[in-house]
Amino acid sequence: MNDIRNQVAVIDGLRAPTIVLQNARYLHSVFRDWRHGNIWIAEDRIVYVGDELPQNTKNTEIIDMTGKTIVPGYIEPHVHPHQLYNPVSFARYAMKTGTSTMLCDNLAMFLALQNKKAFSMMDRWKTLPTQLYWWVRFDSQTQLEHEHDVFSMENVLEWIERPDVLMGGEVTGWPRLMAGDDEMLYWIQAAKLKGKKIEAHLPGASEKTLAKMRLFGANGDHEAITVDDVEKRLNQGYAVTLRYSSIRPDLPNILKDIVEKGWNIFHHLMMTTDGSTPMFHEDGVMDKCIRAALAAGVTPIDAYNMASYNVAKYYGVSNLHGMIATGRFATLNVLTDEFTPVPEAVMAKGQWMVRDGEEVFDWPEERFEEFAPLALDFELHESDFQFSIPFGIQLVNDVITKPYSVNLHLNKQAVVQNEDECYLMLIDKFGKWHVNTFLKGFAKNVQGFASTYSTTGDVILIGKSIEAMMQAFNEVKKLGGGIVLIENEQVIASIPLTVGGLMSDLPMEQLIEQEKELIAKLRERGFDKGDAIYSLLFLQSTHLPYIRITPKGLYDVMKKNILLPAMMRE
Repeated sequence: MNDIRNQVAVIDGLRAPTIVLQNARYLHSVFRDWRHGNIWIAEDRIVYVGDELPQNTKNTEIIDMTGKTIVPGYIEPHVHPHQLYNPVSFARYAMKTGTSTMLCDNLAMFLALQNKKAFSMMDRWKTLPTQLYWWVRFDSQTQLEHEHDVFSMENVLEWIERPDVLMGGEVTGWPRLMAGDDEMLYWIQAAKLKGKKIEAHLPGASEKTLAKMRLFGANGDHEAITVDDVEKRLNQGYAVTLRYSSIRPDLPNILKDIVEKGWNIFHHLMMTTDGSTPMFHEDGVMDKCIRAALAAGVTPIDAYNMASYNVAKYYGVSNLHGMIATGRFATLNVLTDEFTPVPEAVMAKGQWMVRDGEEVFDWPEERFEEFAPLALDFELHESDFQFSIPFGIQLVNDVITKPYSVNLHLNKQAVVQNEDECYLMLIDKFGKWHVNTFLKGFAKNVQGFASTYSTTGDVILIGKSIEAMMQAFNEVKKLGGGIVLIENEQVIASIPLTVGGLMSDLPMEQLIEQEKELIAKLRERGFDKGDAIYSLLFLQSTHLPYIRITPKGLYDVMKKNILLPAMMRE
């Protein structure tokens, strides 16, 4: 209440604003035009936009913006903030190019932490200049042994109650909903009663499926691959978010097709990088989407609104974000012109983050104390490496798999070199069980590879050599989690993931270099798919066809049955 009184006092001249941006050319998101005026800022809020200048300017920073263009801070509406990076490292990196508000997936925290610890971390992050909002998941994306204990009524409803949770979903488990899962339907309705949007996950869905999911409560979907998919979703009343990601870079072509068709629908569209892996972000985050939109022929105003105002309005936070107007957070990007979305200067909540292209804000150190260090307190033995199953998993592309018949000469030490097949193991992070099969299409000459980066946080082992796979396991054990590639008893590439075995604590810039090295080494050894990190992540993901390795065992997604159960370890 005192903040409001102080803000009004600035208008009355009783107090001075902290910053005035004078002679500003700025985007008015509602009028959809470029306006000229003065922007008064008091602490973290805009308190006036117009022709007037304040009466009281004692200690006010007054900056002449003549020749510059100002737009609202960019909003990323669909972030998976655990793709090797962590929420804070990604937020800091994204801020440098103007993305200052993010709507984040809670799955990694939900599976790894009790709600009390997750909420403590989220509350601490409210002091950051980046505004972090959250989703609440309704399903795990895989086959967990005790999913109902993790996704309990109590746990999910506690997330729904939080005001910083703006979205339910993404609903990857929608076939369960269709099949009569009333618990999931209850959660969707509970979230909607609290004003949350429901995000579907409907790749390749028919019109009838889209219609049914809309009736079940879905508000939006981000799985359009073509302009026809966009039309189908808009016809059923969905909000559509277009992807420009490391595995689905569909945005440019879809926007070109929309422009060619002359559809006036940009007010109903949003954009996302959809949890891309670090290397994809080397040239930006939402600024990268805006560049792609401009190159596709989208007008600058529509391009910027898709990355700011449209998101804020859809999620019900346009009173705080997405426009340059009174009462909103003073979160702004200063541009050379509207055709150059990488800002010269970035302001978030009234604080300068970037000036003249250089970071000027001193970010607090984040220790992630809520995440216990990953302790793999067990040893692997030769008896764990029994591979007798007559079929395995074949990677069709980055993320789609199919079963295949195994026809290899096997021995205790290696699969035949230069064949496109490897051993594949999923090992419980507590050492209780394992699943053994074969993987075709990952790489031709990988001796030993280990990763604690997975959907469930369990350990994935891949390789030609059992001895090298065991060494790779021991190396990630030493690191306290990570990804390791072994050859001739040497570590030739690694990414330490010291935050719960899932995320790096390094700045994005360093993490990008580590990922580049790993991917280069994998490509030298025959990896020819698009995104190896997503290939690892989706080996367990049962929302994609056709066969997955899960904590319950080898799982047939289409038939919904276990082909090979997990084996308990001795």
